[in-house]
Amino acid sequence: MELYILIFMALLALLVLIQLGLSLHGNTRQDTRLEMLTRGLNTLTDQIDARTRKSEEAVQMQVEKLISSNNQRLDQIGEKVEQRLDKGFKETTTVFGDVLKRLALIDKAQEKIAELSGNVVCLQEVLSDKRSRGAFGEIQLSSLVSNVMPEKSYSLQHTFETDNGPVRADCVLFLPEPTGTICIDSKFPLESYQRMTDLSLGNADRAAAERQFRQDVKKHIKDIASKYIIPGKTSTGAMMFIPAEAVFAEIHGHCQELVEEAQRSRVWMVSPTTMMAVLTTALAVLKDSATRKQVHIIQEHLVALSQDFSRFQDRMDKLATHIGQAHKDVDDVQTSAKKITSRFGKIEKVEFSGGHPALPDDPDAD
Repeated sequence: MELYILIFMALLALLVLIQLGLSLHGNTRQDTRLEMLTRGLNTLTDQIDARTRKSEEAVQMQVEKLISSNNQRLDQIGEKVEQRLDKGFKETTTVFGDVLKRLALIDKAQEKIAELSGNVVCLQEVLSDKRSRGAFGEIQLSSLVSNVMPEKSYSLQHTFETDNGPVRADCVLFLPEPTGTICIDSKFPLESYQRMTDLSLGNADRAAAERQFRQDVKKHIKDIASKYIIPGKTSTGAMMFIPAEAVFAEIHGHCQELVEEAQRSRVWMVSPTTMMAVLTTALAVLKDSATRKQVHIIQEHLVALSQDFSRFQDRMDKLATHIGQAHKDVDDVQTSAKKITSRFGKIEKVEFSGGHPALPDDPDAD
């Protein structure tokens, strides 16, 4: 800004000088003044040039400082950008690696799901056959019983000899009286249950399947009551093991007449969950019976222990008597020792004056 002012003043002075020169042209004095003005103008021009150079140098220095500052800031910005890019690349790489790991886990889970689906299909194929369903129920029953009951308290595939021929039960529990021997038979009325719960079928088909389901369960109850309640050999009741919780819940939730029929027939329907509760109770009964059988042995041991304690008391009294006598003897010995010590002291103090010292009348007296 200062440079522009100086240039403007120089131009203004030049115009004034030109005007004066034109007005004083042809006059000697005027020539002299013109020469002086010319010199002043030259001096002013030199000053203007010097200040212009200084201004240019100052501007150049400021420009250089500004360029240097901008370069430093650009370098700092570049470093920060590089750091953030590196950090972003690392985070992106980490996230990408996590994504790959999760994808691998998902692939494994999908493989397991596919394997499980195959197992479910195989299970459905197994349960579609009546014999396979029976074997499945027997295996589940065997697993439950063997995990809870002692080995000698049950028998699998136990056979009873009856007037009508041999009868074989899936499992038999040997419990103490008055319960006695309880037979357990595994039943799996699955086909009619699946049809009555299949929503793809019509109402008529599902109603027919429900009637068939009720008939099947009722027939199982009657069969168990007639085969496995054997007077004189088994208990007055038997159990029907239903391996499927859903079937058990359907019977107790929507087929109250079947529950009542089972109670009248003294057939107790159990599922895997309720079977575990029954077995736990049976185990407690066995332990209580075993304890009661051992009561007389415990009583005999208590009588013998009482006799031993009486003998111990007698011997303790004798020992106390001996200890008291020994204590008295120790006191007597201590008294005698004090007297002997006293006599030795008197002997040391005896002065021989020609006579004989008098002895005590009873040297052994207390």
